[in-house]
Amino acid sequence: MTSVNKKEIEKFSKMAEEWWDLNGKFKPLHKFNPIRIRYIKDNIINHFNLKDKNKPLNKINILDIGTGSGCILLSLLSELKKAKGTGVDISSKAIITAISNAKKMKLLDRSRFKVFNFENFYSTKYDLIVSNPPYIPFKDIKNLSKDIKNYEPLVALNGGNDGLDIIKKIIYKSDYLLKRNGTLAIEIGYNQYSKVNKLLKYNGYREVSKEFDCNNNVRCIITTKM
Repeated sequence: MTSVNKKEIEKFSKMAEEWWDLNGKFKPLHKFNPIRIRYIKDNIINHFNLKDKNKPLNKINILDIGTGSGCILLSLLSELKKAKGTGVDISSKAIITAISNAKKMKLLDRSRFKVFNFENFYSTKYDLIVSNPPYIPFKDIKNLSKDIKNYEPLVALNGGNDGLDIIKKIIYKSDYLLKRNGTLAIEIGYNQYSKVNKLLKYNGYREVSKEFDCNNNVRCIITTKM
């Protein structure tokens, strides 16, 4: 495993703070990893090739499942000036925090947040669905560091027996909520890539890119609905 020295940690921490502009504008619901959120956001935008703000795809409609503090959705909307999005979460505390963050970031006019179980959520079809779902196998939760367990509620960690319960439901539900040729981007846990990739293929999704963490594990899959 490659070691990370103190200077590298400080560099990434400063980069994350500058990117988020954390001077009172964004409140995390729990402890979160801004570097990971950044590479999810950057690679979704690269996939759509949306850096040219005049392109029509900049007007996409986004759904964030399990939005939490709204960090993924709001980070996308902050760069895609004509996009709009909806974030759903079963936690009312999460939705209150997400709305507060949207106000601080002046994105409330292009975002909606709802207390909702996504399995019962029916709406218009979306161009992009994103999710950072619970993916920790239940048996492994007890082994997590206190740094995680003391910040994250169980519902935000528990992915069921194999860690894939919520991921499977998101894939199935996206069949009803995603436009044809729409994009589904899901963060996954350690050593889950092979199983999740098979599930996506079986349900008619084609992988367009995947993102690795610093230990070369696939942690995010970006796919297109065929």
